[in-house]
Amino acid sequence: MNIKASEQTGVLGAINPSSQAVGTLTTGWISAANYQKFLAIVQTGVLGAAATVDCNIQQALDGAGTGAKAIAGAAIAQLSGAGGANVQAEINLDAQQLDVEGGFGFINVSVIVGAAASQTSALLLGFAPRFAPVTNAATVAQVVG
Repeated sequence: MNIKASEQTGVLGAINPSSQAVGTLTTGWISAANYQKFLAIVQTGVLGAAATVDCNIQQALDGAGTGAKAIAGAAIAQLSGAGGANVQAEINLDAQQLDVEGGFGFINVSVIVGAAASQTSALLLGFAPRFAPVTNAATVAQVVG
């Protein structure tokens, strides 16, 4: 096959690696119209004392986040303690899980840190594009090969 993985997968949003303070970081709101499947990946490094990390994908009516609400089944089990440090967790999402009848067509990824600052990052990837070529987030500096 002559299809490159980067032609079938778009980097739609990112939360860059950081020592995240207690609170919530999110990607921007991204239109779900151009992809059929999505994958959110959250990564942890060192967790602060008694820290917790949660991650979910939410849906909204528009790019401003109007009417934002949770998507059933689109959240990880909370990470904490030694077993939650230096790991990755993935959330698969099918476009069919969105409340499109209610007008919901935008998604984002939220990473929530509780109790103490912790090292985190996240990516939102789009798969099975409806149109080629894929469009990456403006933060993608290079695609090689």
